[in-house]
This record gives sequence, C-alpha cells and structure tokens, in this order.
Amino acid sequence: MSLLNSAAATGSEPVAAVADVSMHYGSLTALDQVSLEFPPGVTGLLGPNGAGKSTLLSLLSTARRPAGGTVTLLGEQATKGAGVRRLRRRIGVLPQHFGFYPRFTVLEFTEYAAWLRKVPAAGRREAAREALRHVQMDRHADRRMGELSGGMLRRVGIAQAMVNKPALVLLDEPTVGLDPAQRVGFRSLIRGLGEQSAVVMSTHLAEDVAHVCDRVAVLLEGTVRFTGTVSELCALPHGDGSADDAPEVDGGSVEAGYLHLAGAEAVGA
Repeated sequence: MSLLNSAAATGSEPVAAVADVSMHYGSLTALDQVSLEFPPGVTGLLGPNGAGKSTLLSLLSTARRPAGGTVTLLGEQATKGAGVRRLRRRIGVLPQHFGFYPRFTVLEFTEYAAWLRKVPAAGRREAAREALRHVQMDRHADRRMGELSGGMLRRVGIAQAMVNKPALVLLDEPTVGLDPAQRVGFRSLIRGLGEQSAVVMSTHLAEDVAHVCDRVAVLLEGTVRFTGTVSELCALPHGDGSADDAPEVDGGSVEAGYLHLAGAEAVGA
C-alpha cells in the first residue's frame, strides 16, 4: 500500500473531494497540493497543530478558496456565487471555538442556526428541537447559552451543525477541553453522525481516531503522508500496512502508526 493513496475500497461515491489544493498565508504554505476524497462515514484528519487540518476544513466549508487546485462538494465544484451559497445549506460546521450570544436560550441559538442555513420557517423550530433531542440537550432548551458547561456547549455545537440535516459535517477538534467521560459520550454522537452524513473530523488525539473514524488521513507540514483505514495506519509499525498485519485498533496503536510516519519524515525516510 502506498502511504499517499487510500487502500480502502469503500464502494461509495465521495461526498467531498479536494484535488491538488494549495493554500498560502504570506510566505507560509499551509497546504501543498493536497488530494483527498471523503466518502460517507467518519474520516479523521490527524496531525499536529499547524499541519493544515483547519485550513483544509475551511476549504471544505467554502469559507476560503484555494490558491490552486479544485474543491468538489456534493458533485459540484465549489467556486463562487449562487452555487456556493446553495452548497453551504447542505454543510454543517462545528469550529473549535464557535461564537454565540450568551443570553440566547439553547433553543433560540439552534433555531438561529437553522435560519442561517435556510431551513424553511414552517419547520425551523421543530428542526431545532429534533437536533437538540439528538444530542440529549432538549431538556435544556430554555437555558441560557452563557450558563452551559463546556461539554454542554459542545453538544449544542453539534446540534447547530446538524440542524439542516447536512450531507457533509465538518468538526474541528470537537473533543478538545472535554473531560474523559464527556469525550466518551461525544464520540458516540460523532459515530451517529457518520451513519447519516459524511463527517470530516480534525483532531490531534489518537484516541478519537481509534474510537470514531472509519478512515484517516495523516497531515504533516501541509502535505498528506497517509490515507487509508484506521487498521492500516495501526499496521504501519508492524508490517507493510495491509489489513492482515493490523494489530487491534486502539489509541496506542493509532499513535504508534502516526509516530512511525512522523519519525520517518523527521529522518527524511
């Protein structure tokens, strides 16, 4: 298996894809000719801070346009104008830090997100309530956003990301700042999202990839160094990366596979 090409035959058409995309911030290259496909299920973007993960999510969300290459979403190239605005209505985004008016109630905030994503007025409140039920926050619908704990805020963040029943969900470091019990519950939510949508999750936590993801792409210094199944990543320190070599998938074996790639890069292998 090539470390630069996915060995996982999913049998599903990609919901999103990037081809040879590059992104620069002044003299800094954030992404360098990155090509990836994102089929239904949960795909993890694993890498350290500064690897280009958040930049890639910003391209998939249409918040930014690449300096070079193409971004394809739901079968359409994302360029400018009405087409992009239409695509945005089918995308849900949870930034690592999302803004909110603290005096909004949980229901008001989620309903506001539905309005932003052009959910029809007649069904907007019920869409908000359904999203809150999915994340077990419906009983807190009348609480003020400013009163919520960190874990509760992240749940509301998931609710606002899914209120429009998106085909593509983008999650940027969704479990950062959560305690271990909250992280376990949040992983269950993300797995559930992957049964309905294509989910792309940026993280630097090997445990999240092990417990949540179907596939993983490792980003280092703005380039893709591996794409494949989580089992194939775990197999790298133990064999040639084939499924037959794969050890049991857990946080430690995902981390070992990642460090194998990072270590090889460090010595120029």
